[in-house]
Amino acid sequence: MAISQHRVSAIGRLTLPAKARHRWRIADGGTVEIADLGTALVVLPAGRGGLKAMLSEALEEAGGYQSLARLVAADEPDLA
Repeated sequence: MAISQHRVSAIGRLTLPAKARHRWRIADGGTVEIADLGTALVVLPAGRGGLKAMLSEALEEAGGYQSLARLVAADEPDLA
């Protein structure tokens, strides 16, 4: 996983690195989705079903929200 730091301009603009734009096929004028998780921001290429679809699929693969919540609570009791 590559992690890099980038400055946000005075008007709130952030430039995505060229390497990431090419890898994820984000063309000029392309769109991304930003999820505010409370303690982090997640930036994803828009499309491909969108972030909501990706999260729904991940929850389904984990056996549903209740099942995932039990697993998290067992692993991290402070989050229960």
